[in-house]
Amino acid sequence: MFALTARRWGWPVALLAALVVFVAAFLVARAVASGPAQPSNVLTVSRSGCGQGWNAPQAGDQTLYVHNVDSLSAEADIVDTANGAIYAEAEGLGPATTRPLRVSLPAGAYALRCVVEDNDPITGPTVRIAGAAKAASVGVKPVTQNDLVGPVRDYQRLVLAGIGTLVQNTGALKQAVASGDRNAAQAWWLTAHLAYQRLGAAYDAFGDLDGSINGTTAGLAGGVADAGFTGFHRIEYGLWHNAPMASLAPFADQLLKDTQSLQSQFADAQVDPRDLGLRTHEILEDALRFELTGKTDEGSASMLASAAADLDGTRMVLGVLRPVLQGRYADLPALDASLNRLQKALDAGRTGAAWKSVNDLSTAQREAVNGALGDALERLAPIAVICDSRRTS
Repeated sequence: MFALTARRWGWPVALLAALVVFVAAFLVARAVASGPAQPSNVLTVSRSGCGQGWNAPQAGDQTLYVHNVDSLSAEADIVDTANGAIYAEAEGLGPATTRPLRVSLPAGAYALRCVVEDNDPITGPTVRIAGAAKAASVGVKPVTQNDLVGPVRDYQRLVLAGIGTLVQNTGALKQAVASGDRNAAQAWWLTAHLAYQRLGAAYDAFGDLDGSINGTTAGLAGGVADAGFTGFHRIEYGLWHNAPMASLAPFADQLLKDTQSLQSQFADAQVDPRDLGLRTHEILEDALRFELTGKTDEGSASMLASAAADLDGTRMVLGVLRPVLQGRYADLPALDASLNRLQKALDAGRTGAAWKSVNDLSTAQREAVNGALGDALERLAPIAVICDSRRTS
């Protein structure tokens, strides 16, 4: 198993992780102070001495401790000196802080690489290990900023094309609302909204327009009557709650203007390279939290369709990252199979262009969706860590 740990977690996990790190550091500090119980393999991290203290190196399962003796915060990686692959990492290592690194190393040559704040990385002395490991960790070649230049460029091109489709569909929605044809407006609302859902990895680059286009009533004191409630979900509420069509025309007009502004602004926007790997997991995580729970449903009962659009968005990001992941993520074929299972489970709730409500799924169908989505999320989780760019020189 790859021993890197994800850098961005939800609050409960982060709290638990912080507690584990605190306890581990406290125990190591006590052990170092007490003398006889001092753990072996406490590796130093600093600008003047990286990787000192790796004693009696061995293959197999083990715990190495990294101790920052510098006055600045740092990160430390166990790396294969032959190919630069990372086997374990400790990030955010404060001064006088000790962190345990649990890893299983196969035979080879390794070293500790230290990055102290903005200083150049330092690689410590090489340690050679002989023997075999029953279940060795898998080293991953680090991803650099240069590796992500192509994927970011390709993704921005795909998003810009997707925004063009969004603008066209939103224009058709505006016309349907203006005509007073509720059925046509509902159909174009779904088409346009799904086009927006597929752009999930780029939301952070949309700025305030994301809230105007796809905001919900969350945090709005007036709920659906709040003046700040606009965009797709405001129109959805009106269309499916029999509001007069004329009352929805101003919202449809503004939505078209907002999507046109998005099209103009995004041409000069920059997607953060760090977002690509992170969003492969977060898009479907949001589908689980919001779409499949009905939290964002304002009457259309289109949550299953939105989850399918989220899956399309996930595949789009995964597609541009595939060249980076190949050779780094051995579970990629299994991930592809998992996403196909999720697609099949979601499609079971669809007949032509019509989608069932999540609440109308049979127990077996809902279990199939939940199981496939859970498996996909588990397999997507390592991608954020693998694709997080690292300084190696």
